Amino acid sequence: MGLSHFSMVNAHPGVDTVACDGAGFMVDVLGKNLDTPIYKDFDTMLTQEPLDAVVIATPSRLHAPMVTAALDKGLNVFCEKPFCLNWTDSQRLTDLAKEKGRVAQVGYHYRYVGAFGEMKRLIEAGAIGRITHVLAEAYGPVVLRSKKATWRTEKAEGGGCLYDYAAHPLNLLNWFFGTPDQVIGSHLGKVFSEGTDDEVFSTLRWSDGPTAQLSVNWSDESHRKMSTKISLIGTNGRLYADRQECQAYLRKPVDGYDAGWTVKYTTELTKDCWFYLRGEEYSAQLDEFVSAIQAGEPTARQNDFASATQTDKTMAMIIENSETGMPVGEARAAMPEAVKKRGWFGR
Repeated sequence: MGLSHFSMVNAHPGVDTVACDGAGFMVDVLGKNLDTPIYKDFDTMLTQEPLDAVVIATPSRLHAPMVTAALDKGLNVFCEKPFCLNWTDSQRLTDLAKEKGRVAQVGYHYRYVGAFGEMKRLIEAGAIGRITHVLAEAYGPVVLRSKKATWRTEKAEGGGCLYDYAAHPLNLLNWFFGTPDQVIGSHLGKVFSEGTDDEVFSTLRWSDGPTAQLSVNWSDESHRKMSTKISLIGTNGRLYADRQECQAYLRKPVDGYDAGWTVKYTTELTKDCWFYLRGEEYSAQLDEFVSAIQAGEPTARQNDFASATQTDKTMAMIIENSETGMPVGEARAAMPEAVKKRGWFGR
């Protein structure tokens, strides 16, 4: 992702770039092919370069200290997801970015996929009525056999399947409905890994909204690459969205959609971008980051630190629930202590 982000930012018409990577191989390769200044030490780059902003795409454990250092220098920050492995760090950095008046964004690129944007628009328009059923899924072939751990599969370094994969559908649920009020029935399971989770299951509840089922597995060889999808059923129909399309079935016509099935494809829902690499959503999120800085806006327009903190907090609730077996959230907090201790959770 670091190389991808560098390629996109380096191609942006409004940006001049420098680079930093602790791996000597990457520095050597880039240095032989580019005139861009390349550093091996992040703090040295912050000290020696007159920067406006940084894009941080490092192992997740390093996000909090590197974002802190950049904000302390007064820089605007784009940080890859997940934001922080401890949501209290996420909240602290959200507050710090606001205090500094900096543009602060996290790389949840699915918010820039046209099909998911259309799903959000239809939800807000009430197209399928009261939403009663939600299924959020993500599958892919990351860990397919027992092997020596990498930073991604070390829980303390990358956070495992929960932070690397489940974060994406969870972030979309946060975008649609906010932070859940209660998390129950969570399971973080191992398939091939020894030190972290390879699959995630959980039930999320919103007191003024739906109940959602989360199903994620990064040990699924049937997918060539990560596949994220959201399914919703409501009193006026259903919606389904993935990277390619948004499908709507409506009992009654709403907002330009006829009754019955309508399919809209991401290609017709997405604006052209200046540079295409990996997917137009990656370029779109970086362009929004750059545009917000150029416009002097204090926050990113879409996936800012505060929204990423919602996702980090949701993942912390899932972890606590999986470890204790007890419901986590406001509903449990309101229960009498005696009831909590006995594990009785009535209506």
